[in-house]
Amino acid sequence: MTNEAELINRIRRAIPSRPRGILRLGIGDDAAVLGVPEGLRVPRRHSARWILTSDSFLESRHFLVDRHPPHAVGYKALARALSDAGAMGAIPKVFLLNLALPLELTGTWLAQFLKGMARAARGARVILAGGDISQSRSVAIFIALLGEVPVGKAVLRSGAHAGDGLFVSGTLGAAQLGLETIFKSKTQLPRVLRDKILLRHLYPNPRLELGLWLAKHKLVSAMIDTSDGFSTDLARLCRASRIGARVWSAALPVVSIPSKLRRRVPSPHELALHGGEDYELLFAVPPKYIHRIPGTFKGVPISQVGTFVRRREIQLLEANGDTSVLQPLGWDHFS
Repeated sequence: MTNEAELINRIRRAIPSRPRGILRLGIGDDAAVLGVPEGLRVPRRHSARWILTSDSFLESRHFLVDRHPPHAVGYKALARALSDAGAMGAIPKVFLLNLALPLELTGTWLAQFLKGMARAARGARVILAGGDISQSRSVAIFIALLGEVPVGKAVLRSGAHAGDGLFVSGTLGAAQLGLETIFKSKTQLPRVLRDKILLRHLYPNPRLELGLWLAKHKLVSAMIDTSDGFSTDLARLCRASRIGARVWSAALPVVSIPSKLRRRVPSPHELALHGGEDYELLFAVPPKYIHRIPGTFKGVPISQVGTFVRRREIQLLEANGDTSVLQPLGWDHFS
């Protein structure tokens, strides 16, 4: 069966992509890393790398026009790309917006969409530099984002070692619970509770400040954001670092599910392990720095949920001592 990773490898083999010249790190991480062009001298105090990432947000695949508010669609379209910058420990600077949409959505829908994207841009202090707009039968949004990171401080997926602690920020499964709630529309919930559940799905909060702090103080050896689910993104980090992991099931920061939804949605642990779009940070911390990782960072909980091991396998350790292989069952566009 074809999956996303196989298709990416086909693209990598077919098109010249090996890092050289200005490209210091290419395909395989949350963002590419660009350096100063050869022959150009830059004062040391201005020495930095650029990170470049892109993201697509498509109607019917990522959101539904009749169920997702346009304000949230605009906000989330940019937030997804911002999260990639956070996972590299970078500061986002400018972005490009390519937007295709039907003529009938160029009025109120577009106005609300732009307000949502503007909110995300102001929150991250990032500026729109340009892009392209065209007419289409459905909405398609493409973001390209450029960010800055000091030389030697970009955090990659490939630096984790056996013995490092496995940490994650925030609560896992909250965004997926919001998505499940949208499709369980027949379940009656108080509006305040429903709005609270939907918040993480509609308005994810990219962990830019946490990613920057971890990178600045060199506390992490590898990092990735949980865009496609904890199990899938942990597998990607382990594959890049050529190691395995042991996950403590009881330590996972699971989402709380209202009683009216418990029989209609996956369990808290299933949501935490495989639910996508949380946009939390999953990172490896060398043993000597574990004591320096706080329990919270500016109100965001941080949890150690396991350790990295030499054996290239991800095991889930239950509270009773039972273990099982953790399969990557999160989001895959082609699975």
